[in-house]
Amino acid sequence: NNNNNNNNVNNVNLNAENNKNNINNINLNNEKLAPKPVLLTQNLAPQQAKKTIIQASTSELLKCLGIYLHTKCYRLRDFQAGDTVMWLRTVDRSLLLQGWQDVAFINPANVVFVYMLVRELVDGDKIDSESQLQAVVLTCLYLSYSYMGNEISYPLKPFLVEDCKEKFWDRCLHIVNNMSSSMLRINAEPGFFTEIFTELKACGTSTPSTGLAPSA
Repeated sequence: NNNNNNNNVNNVNLNAENNKNNINNINLNNEKLAPKPVLLTQNLAPQQAKKTIIQASTSELLKCLGIYLHTKCYRLRDFQAGDTVMWLRTVDRSLLLQGWQDVAFINPANVVFVYMLVRELVDGDKIDSESQLQAVVLTCLYLSYSYMGNEISYPLKPFLVEDCKEKFWDRCLHIVNNMSSSMLRINAEPGFFTEIFTELKACGTSTPSTGLAPSA
Protein backbone atom coordinates (compact mmCIF):
# COMPACT_ATOMS: atom_id res chain seq x y z
CA ASN A 1 0.00 0.00 0.00
CA ASN A 2 2.86 2.39 0.81
CA ASN A 3 4.35 1.70 -2.61
CA ASN A 4 1.03 2.44 -4.28
CA ASN A 5 0.67 5.67 -2.33
CA ASN A 6 4.18 6.72 -3.34
CA ASN A 7 3.37 6.01 -6.97
CA ASN A 8 0.17 8.04 -6.72
CA VAL A 9 2.08 10.93 -5.16
CA ASN A 10 4.67 10.77 -7.91
CA ASN A 11 1.93 10.75 -10.53
CA VAL A 12 0.35 13.81 -8.94
CA ASN A 13 3.70 15.58 -8.91
CA LEU A 14 4.25 14.69 -12.55
CA ASN A 15 0.80 16.01 -13.46
CA ALA A 16 1.49 19.18 -11.52
CA GLU A 17 4.77 19.63 -13.40
CA ASN A 18 2.94 19.11 -16.69
CA ASN A 19 0.35 21.67 -15.68
CA LYS A 20 3.10 24.17 -14.84
CA ASN A 21 4.67 23.56 -18.24
CA ASN A 22 1.30 24.10 -19.93
CA ILE A 23 0.77 27.35 -17.99
CA ASN A 24 4.26 28.52 -18.93
CA ASN A 25 3.52 27.75 -22.56
CA ILE A 26 0.30 29.77 -22.37
CA ASN A 27 2.16 32.70 -20.78
CA LEU A 28 4.81 32.58 -23.48
CA ASN A 29 2.16 32.63 -26.17
CA ASN A 30 0.39 35.56 -24.53
CA GLU A 31 3.61 37.56 -24.44
CA LYS A 32 3.64 37.49 -28.22
CA LEU A 33 0.39 39.50 -28.33
CA ALA A 34 0.35 43.29 -28.02
CA PRO A 35 -1.08 44.50 -24.71
CA LYS A 36 -4.80 45.39 -24.96
CA PRO A 37 -4.36 49.06 -24.07
CA VAL A 38 -1.91 49.47 -26.96
CA LEU A 39 -4.31 47.83 -29.40
CA LEU A 40 -7.20 50.02 -28.23
CA THR A 41 -5.12 53.17 -28.55
CA GLN A 42 -4.07 52.24 -32.06
CA ASN A 43 -7.67 51.64 -33.10
CA LEU A 44 -8.97 54.90 -31.62
CA ALA A 45 -6.26 57.15 -33.03
CA PRO A 46 -7.71 57.44 -36.59
CA GLN A 47 -11.22 58.19 -35.22
CA GLN A 48 -9.93 61.04 -33.08
CA ALA A 49 -8.16 62.52 -36.10
CA LYS A 50 -11.47 62.66 -38.03
CA LYS A 51 -13.33 64.77 -35.43
CA THR A 52 -14.71 67.96 -36.98
CA ILE A 53 -16.18 70.90 -35.11
CA ILE A 54 -18.85 72.88 -36.97
CA GLN A 55 -20.86 75.81 -35.68
CA ALA A 56 -23.06 78.61 -36.90
CA SER A 57 -25.90 80.68 -35.51
CA THR A 58 -29.50 80.41 -36.67
CA SER A 59 -29.36 83.91 -38.15
CA GLU A 60 -26.19 83.12 -40.05
CA LEU A 61 -27.63 79.95 -41.61
CA LEU A 62 -30.89 81.72 -42.50
CA LYS A 63 -28.85 84.35 -44.33
CA CYS A 64 -26.96 81.61 -46.13
CA LEU A 65 -30.24 80.00 -47.19
CA GLY A 66 -31.51 83.35 -48.48
CA ILE A 67 -28.30 83.95 -50.40
CA TYR A 68 -28.51 80.48 -51.93
CA LEU A 69 -32.05 81.13 -53.21
CA HIS A 70 -31.19 84.65 -54.38
CA THR A 71 -28.34 83.26 -56.46
CA LYS A 72 -30.28 80.28 -57.81
CA CYS A 73 -33.46 82.17 -58.70
CA TYR A 74 -31.71 84.62 -61.00
CA ARG A 75 -34.90 85.41 -62.93
CA LEU A 76 -36.50 87.14 -59.93
CA ARG A 77 -35.27 90.74 -60.11
CA ASP A 78 -37.05 92.04 -57.02
CA PHE A 79 -36.39 89.05 -54.77
CA GLN A 80 -33.93 89.61 -51.93
CA ALA A 81 -32.23 87.06 -49.68
CA GLY A 82 -33.85 88.70 -46.67
CA ASP A 83 -37.29 87.74 -48.00
CA THR A 84 -36.55 84.08 -47.29
CA VAL A 85 -35.62 84.87 -43.70
CA MET A 86 -38.88 86.81 -43.28
CA TRP A 87 -40.98 83.91 -44.67
CA LEU A 88 -39.54 81.36 -42.27
CA ARG A 89 -39.54 83.65 -39.24
CA THR A 90 -43.15 84.71 -39.87
CA VAL A 91 -44.45 81.13 -39.89
CA ASP A 92 -42.45 80.20 -36.81
CA ARG A 93 -43.65 83.26 -34.88
CA SER A 94 -47.25 82.66 -35.95
CA LEU A 95 -47.24 79.08 -34.66
CA LEU A 96 -45.76 80.25 -31.36
CA LEU A 97 -48.34 82.98 -30.87
CA GLN A 98 -51.22 80.64 -31.75
CA GLY A 99 -50.02 78.05 -29.25
CA TRP A 100 -49.19 75.35 -31.77
CA GLN A 101 -45.67 75.06 -30.37
CA ASP A 102 -43.99 75.94 -27.09
CA VAL A 103 -40.47 76.39 -28.49
CA ALA A 104 -39.36 78.03 -31.72
CA PHE A 105 -38.73 75.54 -34.50
CA ILE A 106 -36.18 77.58 -36.40
CA ASN A 107 -32.72 76.58 -35.15
CA PRO A 108 -29.45 75.70 -36.91
CA ALA A 109 -30.18 71.97 -37.33
CA ASN A 110 -33.66 72.59 -38.73
CA VAL A 111 -32.45 75.29 -41.12
CA VAL A 112 -29.97 72.75 -42.51
CA PHE A 113 -32.87 70.31 -42.94
CA VAL A 114 -34.96 72.93 -44.76
CA TYR A 115 -32.01 73.73 -47.04
CA MET A 116 -31.63 70.06 -47.96
CA LEU A 117 -35.26 69.98 -49.16
CA VAL A 118 -35.12 73.40 -50.84
CA ARG A 119 -32.02 72.37 -52.75
CA GLU A 120 -33.97 69.45 -54.20
CA LEU A 121 -37.24 71.24 -54.98
CA VAL A 122 -36.26 74.70 -56.20
CA ASP A 123 -35.46 74.89 -59.91
CA GLY A 124 -34.21 78.37 -60.70
CA ASP A 125 -34.99 77.98 -64.40
CA LYS A 126 -38.67 77.35 -63.67
CA ILE A 127 -39.35 79.88 -60.92
CA ASP A 128 -41.18 82.80 -62.56
CA SER A 129 -42.37 84.78 -59.55
CA GLU A 130 -41.55 85.47 -55.93
CA SER A 131 -44.92 84.07 -54.85
CA GLN A 132 -44.13 80.81 -56.63
CA LEU A 133 -40.80 80.59 -54.84
CA GLN A 134 -42.44 81.35 -51.50
CA ALA A 135 -44.95 78.54 -52.07
CA VAL A 136 -42.13 76.07 -52.75
CA VAL A 137 -40.04 77.19 -49.75
CA LEU A 138 -43.01 77.00 -47.37
CA THR A 139 -43.82 73.50 -48.64
CA CYS A 140 -40.29 72.48 -47.67
CA LEU A 141 -40.76 74.21 -44.33
CA TYR A 142 -44.05 72.35 -43.72
CA LEU A 143 -42.42 68.97 -44.31
CA SER A 144 -39.51 69.99 -42.09
CA TYR A 145 -41.97 70.78 -39.29
CA SER A 146 -43.79 67.50 -39.88
CA TYR A 147 -40.57 65.48 -39.75
CA MET A 148 -38.44 67.41 -37.25
CA GLY A 149 -40.98 69.28 -35.11
CA ASN A 150 -41.90 68.41 -31.53
CA GLU A 151 -45.65 68.47 -32.10
CA ILE A 152 -47.82 65.68 -33.54
CA SER A 153 -49.35 67.94 -36.18
CA TYR A 154 -49.35 71.53 -37.42
CA PRO A 155 -52.02 73.67 -39.11
CA LEU A 156 -51.73 73.99 -42.86
CA LYS A 157 -52.83 77.61 -43.17
CA PRO A 158 -49.54 79.37 -42.20
CA PHE A 159 -47.75 77.42 -44.94
CA LEU A 160 -50.26 78.11 -47.74
CA VAL A 161 -49.77 81.15 -49.98
CA GLU A 162 -51.66 79.90 -53.05
CA ASP A 163 -55.30 79.07 -53.70
CA CYS A 164 -54.71 75.59 -55.13
CA LYS A 165 -54.01 73.09 -52.37
CA GLU A 166 -53.38 70.35 -54.93
CA LYS A 167 -50.12 71.99 -55.99
CA PHE A 168 -49.04 72.08 -52.36
CA TRP A 169 -49.76 68.38 -51.83
CA ASP A 170 -48.15 67.45 -55.15
CA ARG A 171 -44.95 69.11 -53.97
CA CYS A 172 -45.20 67.30 -50.64
CA LEU A 173 -45.55 63.95 -52.41
CA HIS A 174 -42.60 64.76 -54.65
CA ILE A 175 -40.39 65.46 -51.62
CA VAL A 176 -41.56 62.35 -49.76
CA ASN A 177 -41.01 60.12 -52.78
CA ASN A 178 -37.59 61.52 -53.62
CA MET A 179 -36.14 62.63 -50.31
CA SER A 180 -37.29 60.11 -47.67
CA SER A 181 -33.92 58.34 -47.59
CA SER A 182 -32.05 61.64 -47.22
CA MET A 183 -34.41 62.80 -44.46
CA LEU A 184 -33.63 59.62 -42.53
CA ARG A 185 -29.93 59.76 -43.34
CA ILE A 186 -29.34 63.35 -42.15
CA ASN A 187 -30.46 62.31 -38.64
CA ALA A 188 -28.66 58.96 -38.64
CA GLU A 189 -25.29 59.94 -40.13
CA PRO A 190 -23.37 62.86 -38.58
CA GLY A 191 -21.05 62.91 -41.58
CA PHE A 192 -23.94 63.52 -43.97
CA PHE A 193 -25.32 66.31 -41.77
CA THR A 194 -21.86 67.91 -41.69
CA GLU A 195 -21.69 67.75 -45.49
CA ILE A 196 -25.04 69.54 -45.94
CA PHE A 197 -24.22 72.03 -43.15
CA THR A 198 -20.87 72.90 -44.72
CA GLU A 199 -22.45 73.32 -48.15
CA LEU A 200 -25.09 75.69 -46.78
CA LYS A 201 -22.59 77.74 -44.78
CA ALA A 202 -20.40 78.13 -47.86
CA CYS A 203 -23.29 79.97 -49.57
CA GLY A 204 -22.66 82.90 -47.22
CA THR A 205 -19.16 83.60 -48.48
CA SER A 206 -20.42 85.56 -51.48
CA THR A 207 -23.18 88.15 -51.04
CA PRO A 208 -23.54 90.29 -54.18
CA SER A 209 -26.67 92.51 -54.11
CA THR A 210 -28.59 90.28 -51.71
CA GLY A 211 -29.74 92.97 -49.32
CA LEU A 212 -27.97 91.18 -46.45
CA ALA A 213 -24.74 91.85 -44.63
CA PRO A 214 -22.05 89.18 -45.27
CA SER A 215 -22.17 86.26 -42.84
CA ALA A 216 -19.35 86.10 -40.31
